[in-house]
Amino acid sequence: MQNLPTTLTDWLAALEKLHPKAIDMGLERVSHVKERLGIAFDCPVITVGGTNGKGSTCAMLESILLQAGYRVGLYTSPHLLNFNERARINGEPVEDDVLIANFAAVEEKRGDVSLTYFEFTTLAILHLFAEAKLDAVILEVGLGGRLDAVNVIDADVAIVTSVDIDHAEYLGNTREQIGFEKAGIFRPGKTAICSDPMPPQSLIDHAHAIGADLWLLGRDFNYAGDKQQWNYGGRGQRRNSLGYPSLRGANQLLNACAVLAALEALRNRLPVGAQEVRNGLVLVDLPGRFQVLPGRPTVILDVAHNPHAAATLAQNLDNMGFHPYTFAVFGAMQDKDIAGILNHLKGRIDHWCLTDLPLPRAATAEQLKAKLAEVEIIPKNEPGSETTIKTFPSPAAAFADARNRAGENDRIVVFGSFLTVAGVMEARKSGSH
Repeated sequence: MQNLPTTLTDWLAALEKLHPKAIDMGLERVSHVKERLGIAFDCPVITVGGTNGKGSTCAMLESILLQAGYRVGLYTSPHLLNFNERARINGEPVEDDVLIANFAAVEEKRGDVSLTYFEFTTLAILHLFAEAKLDAVILEVGLGGRLDAVNVIDADVAIVTSVDIDHAEYLGNTREQIGFEKAGIFRPGKTAICSDPMPPQSLIDHAHAIGADLWLLGRDFNYAGDKQQWNYGGRGQRRNSLGYPSLRGANQLLNACAVLAALEALRNRLPVGAQEVRNGLVLVDLPGRFQVLPGRPTVILDVAHNPHAAATLAQNLDNMGFHPYTFAVFGAMQDKDIAGILNHLKGRIDHWCLTDLPLPRAATAEQLKAKLAEVEIIPKNEPGSETTIKTFPSPAAAFADARNRAGENDRIVVFGSFLTVAGVMEARKSGSH
């Protein structure tokens, strides 16, 4: 780069154009630059991978460790509204000028190594965390595991939350192939946790082959509970009378269980008391994960963008109680299994508001409409039938239409790509709904 950008917006725009491919799997380039930058951590590092549940798991880990008084760095992706959401220290997004200084550090050291946007920004945030005198670092994998830029760091504890089909063009189209990619974050002699109730054999085999210390749900750690509270049991630690995580949804106990297993594995280095666990679970907050907004009609935001997440969304909707009509604002990327997503929502949505998204790889609203027809979700014109399908140029326009038509006892579920949820959050913030 000739003249370095001076604002975060200009930096991010420049990084978009730095490398010929948006996604270019492999660790060689990132490892070179990491060595040149001298990135190393002298505190525990927890890396979190998995098809779904990564963000929730990271948020719970961060919340509990902050309650325990530790200085915590959290790296997640993608962001919803601002890039700064990706890098948090002590629960607060990092300021623009701090990010810019670390972007400049990466640019100075990368030489002729070409990096993707994700690789460059990952290195900058790792560099920032390495210099920030932290007690714990939590890293969320971007895509897959084995070849993801985050995997240049050796984790003390690695968690794989769930394994299902997503990003098949990069990771393979079976759970066994994907399980092997996810297990790439495990390290010899280190704790490897999997909270998927049915882990692929490939993940188990890989952990054994490299000599990782594998903790499996149901074998090494577990949970039990009633409507009021739940208990965690690990290899050598029990946590009783816990409140349910404030993150809603059917899979959050699986995620919370993996979090407590990770903290059990690290208890000599990061001791955490019972009250800190309770407070952390109750106070955790994560936008866009079955987030039910206050007010009427009920609005639910959920970044469910693959069939596994859509199945969980459907289950969560079923658990909500009666609403006369359900409106959906839906937008998705073209490369997703859109039919698979829609099949799980079949019979649960009365009015579809389909939206274009501001990315070339997004499916158009018209393409989504064709997918609805493919899975036989079609407006029926018989008297008394209520299904409608409409298309819109933006999530804001789709949401405005849903708001105008929904009664106060109805509900609107905004789901699909992060961009769908972000578009509606933006519109609500600016009051344009």
